[in-house]
Amino acid sequence: MKFEEKYNAEEDVVLISKALSGHKNSLEALIKKHQGYVYNIALNMASDPDLAADVTQEVLIKMLTSLSSFKNQSNFRTWLYRIAKNTFLNMRRGSYELEQFSFQDFADGLEKTADVNLADMSYSTDNDLLVEEAKLSCMKGMLLCFDRDQRFIYIIGELFSFPDSIGSEIMEISKENFRVKLHRARTQLYSFMDSKCGLINKNNPCRCARKTAGFIENGYVDPKGLHFQRNRIDTIEKVVKEKLDNFENELTNEYIQLFRDHPFLESPESLDSIKKLLSSAEIKKTFNLYE
Repeated sequence: MKFEEKYNAEEDVVLISKALSGHKNSLEALIKKHQGYVYNIALNMASDPDLAADVTQEVLIKMLTSLSSFKNQSNFRTWLYRIAKNTFLNMRRGSYELEQFSFQDFADGLEKTADVNLADMSYSTDNDLLVEEAKLSCMKGMLLCFDRDQRFIYIIGELFSFPDSIGSEIMEISKENFRVKLHRARTQLYSFMDSKCGLINKNNPCRCARKTAGFIENGYVDPKGLHFQRNRIDTIEKVVKEKLDNFENELTNEYIQLFRDHPFLESPESLDSIKKLLSSAEIKKTFNLYE
């Protein structure tokens, strides 16, 4: 899967026009162009690959069934991500997301996780890969300390560099409010990391390698199946080629870089499931699809 250096809104307009005229390949191309971003936002929202895949498919189905209502009053990406936002904010609370889960709760959990020398353990997967998986699991778990609204704003505004002009439109709030909420989320997350995370502050005792065995024992890391490193395309930083707008950033870029270095993953949902959807009688009738 290749990602463009700059979003091409005009290409979407052409694909949508052809799709609504019954061109099945254009509809598939539209889905393929956007599903990777939707999946990676979902993965950061839920910190659960299977749930992220399910929610991504739900968002794409909503996109298909609502495509005729797209009036080109905003670019398609903004319109689609507003659908994604509404889906994420309204989805049923799952076991991955506790009713009240704060940064203090997260800190308490880390402290209760025993420090173990990973060299003393025996796993079938290389220890370096296990430590990286533990780091990714821990950092994505930190995002769950935000409420859903804050989490979505942080993901699109910080990780994926959406400017306030687009972020505010997606969130349906003012640009100023978007910036305020993003700043608040940044401050909370980075203050927590500065006080607890050894990746940021070397004086902090928490170390990924020491916690990895405990994460495995608690079920946060599966040594036989690495959730956050499979189907890796690139890092978030390299996929997001261009920052369209710059927020005033009074906080160190070191925090941001840790998250942007996370892998950008290809959605495990291949187009097979989409093709099945497109072959259904309802969708064929809606789009008058032909080969």
